[in-house]
Amino acid sequence: MKIFLYIILLFFYNGCNLEEKFYVLSTSSSPSLHYKKMNKSIGVEKVIIPHYLFKREIAVAKSSSEIYFLQRATWAENLDEGLTNRLISFLQKKFNNPNVYHYPWGVDTQPDIKIKLQITRFIAENNKIYLNATWRVVNLHTQRVNAKLFSQQIKTSEESSKIVSSMDSIFRRLEEKIALSVKNSL
Repeated sequence: MKIFLYIILLFFYNGCNLEEKFYVLSTSSSPSLHYKKMNKSIGVEKVIIPHYLFKREIAVAKSSSEIYFLQRATWAENLDEGLTNRLISFLQKKFNNPNVYHYPWGVDTQPDIKIKLQITRFIAENNKIYLNATWRVVNLHTQRVNAKLFSQQIKTSEESSKIVSSMDSIFRRLEEKIALSVKNSL
């Protein structure tokens, strides 16, 4: 009987410690440097992400062809929408410009600049976060296109909160690169 009671208490104790944690990446970072205010409108298309990021659990790669999802570590948002909103907010701050919107925004006028971001890899593997992405900045008046590739990695750990923190840091680097492309496209 004592063993049975001990087992029940052990399950109860473990059950209390297995709370699910929810994470977001949509909190906009603060730019390290602000650019001169511009009076151009910017349209940001919805960020395209890999299909494994549509699941709510945080994905981790075991190898280049196998992934698993962390137990009790859940995204509290749809990452494509969250990253799109974060990029918009970052660009508004970076350029001191409220005219940065989700594209298309359903009005008759076109933006001056349009941004399309496609993330092809955004995952933890072997205590590193990998972020591979391409983006295009198009000046819709001159039709000038600035296409770029981003491929970086940073260290992390196996802990879910550290993984999310590292994902936040590397996405911040990407935001800065995109903002520079926008500045160069004016």
